[in-house]
Amino acid sequence: MNKPLRRIAIFCGLLVLTLLLRDNWLQYAKADSLATDDHNRRVTIARYSTPRGNIIVDGKPITGSTKTSDSGLNDLEYKRTYANGPMWAPVTGFASQAFGANQLEKIDDGILTGNDDRLFFRNTLNMVTGKEKQGGNVVTTLSSAAQKAAYDGLKKQGGKGAVVALDPSTGKILALASYPSYDPSSFAGTSNADSKAWNSLLKENNPKDPMLNRALRETYPPGSTFKVVTAAAALENDLYPDADTKTDSPQPWIMPGTTTELKNEGSIRCKNVDMREALRISCNTVFGKMGAQLGQDKMRAEAEKFGFNAEQFTPVRSSASVFSKDLNPSQTALSSIGQYNTAATPLQMAMVASAVANDGKLMKPYMVDTLQSPGLDPVAKTEPEELSRPMSPRNAQILQSMMETVVKEGTGTNAQIPGVKVGGKTGTAQHGIKNSENPYAWFISYAKLPDGSSPVAVAVVIEDENANRDDISGGGLAAPIAKSVMEAVIKTKK
Repeated sequence: MNKPLRRIAIFCGLLVLTLLLRDNWLQYAKADSLATDDHNRRVTIARYSTPRGNIIVDGKPITGSTKTSDSGLNDLEYKRTYANGPMWAPVTGFASQAFGANQLEKIDDGILTGNDDRLFFRNTLNMVTGKEKQGGNVVTTLSSAAQKAAYDGLKKQGGKGAVVALDPSTGKILALASYPSYDPSSFAGTSNADSKAWNSLLKENNPKDPMLNRALRETYPPGSTFKVVTAAAALENDLYPDADTKTDSPQPWIMPGTTTELKNEGSIRCKNVDMREALRISCNTVFGKMGAQLGQDKMRAEAEKFGFNAEQFTPVRSSASVFSKDLNPSQTALSSIGQYNTAATPLQMAMVASAVANDGKLMKPYMVDTLQSPGLDPVAKTEPEELSRPMSPRNAQILQSMMETVVKEGTGTNAQIPGVKVGGKTGTAQHGIKNSENPYAWFISYAKLPDGSSPVAVAVVIEDENANRDDISGGGLAAPIAKSVMEAVIKTKK
C-alpha cells in the first residue's frame, strides 16, 4: 500500500475508533443521566403515557389524571387534574406537560409515575405478567378540615397571606395554605389555553404573584410574635427566674448607643412590668431591653434553636428565616421585637408556637406520611424526628402560661375557644420604608385540650394593602383565622 492510502486508512480507522468510544460513552457512562434528562422527549412521553398516582389527604385523592383532549396533536396521553386546586396548590405544586413540575409533584415524581427504583420488583413483575405500569401514591399528613378553614379564612380576608398548622408532638403539617393561589389544572396540558393561563400567573404579569408559596418561601418581619423567642431566651439564660418577676424596665427606654427612644404602641404602661404583663400588652421597651441585655450571641443562639438561619425541608424546601449576625446593642433590641433584619416564614413561626406547646421540644415539620406502591404497600414512611430543644420543660410551661394570659385577657382574645386552653401572641410588623406601607398582621398560637395534649399549633400572617391602617392588628385580622383552624383540628379529635 502506498503512503497516501496508508494515511487515509489510519485516519479512517481513528474516526471509527472515536465513533465507537463516543457510542460506548453515551450508551453506558451517560445512560442514566440521558434517560432522566428533562429535555429527553422520550422521558416526557413515558411520564405522561399512563395515569399518575395520586396525592392523598385523609384517605382521599386530591389529584387525578385524564386523557389529553387533543391527543391527535399531542403525543402525551394523560394530563394531571386537581380537586380544589387553588386550596391544595401550596401542598401539591403542579405537574404540567408543558411547564414541568414542582413541590410534591416533582419531589415524588418517581413514585407517582411508577419509575422509582424502589418499585423495580413490582414493575418487573408487571412486565412479565403483561400488566400495565402504574404510579404509586403520596399520602400526606394534611387535614382536609384544617386546610379548608385556613384557605377559607384567607380568602374571606381578601388580601395576601398564609397559614401553617402543625401537630406539636410529631411535627406533622396539618394545614399549609397560601393566598392568593392558583389552579394547577389550568395549565396541566400543552394547549394555547394552558400557555395563556401559565403566563397570566407569572409574577411579571400578575403583581399578586399567586404562584408564590407564602407559607414556605416568603419571609416577613415577625413583629411582636418574635417576643415569644425573646422571652424563651430570657428564661433559658436565667435573666428572669419566672414570668412574674419585675423586669426593672424604664419608660421611656433609650436604645444603647443612641439617643433614640424605643416606642410602645399607643399609651400602654410598661414601666417595670413583669414578663407576663409585658407579653400580654406587648411592650416593645421591655423586650427590646431584654434582647439588648442578653446580647446578640445569646439571642441568635436561641433563635437558631427554634430553626432560624436554616432552611427546612418538609420535603418541599422552606426558605431560611433570619436572625442576623454582627448586631450592635440597639440593632439587637430591634431584632428582639421582630423588627430590623429579623424575618420569618409562617412555617418558622408555627414551629416556635409548636415547640412551646410541646414542652420545649421542637419536632421536624413534615407533610408526607407514607409513599405507597401501586398496590398500596408502603414503600417509605416518615417517622417523627426531634429537631432541637429550644427550652427546658419548666421554662416552656412558664411561657405557656404567659401565652395563655395573652389569649385570656390580652391582645389575643379573638382566639378564645370554650373548654380549650389557647396560648397565643399577636404581632403587627412594620412594612415599607419608615413603616410607610400597611403593616403585616400576625398571630401564632396553640390549643391545649383538657387531657393536657396539644393537637395543633398555628401561625397566620396577613398582608392587606387595602385595609384601613388603624384596623390592622394580629388580634383583629389573624387570630380569628387561627381560631377556626384550631377548632377544625380539635373537631377531628372528638
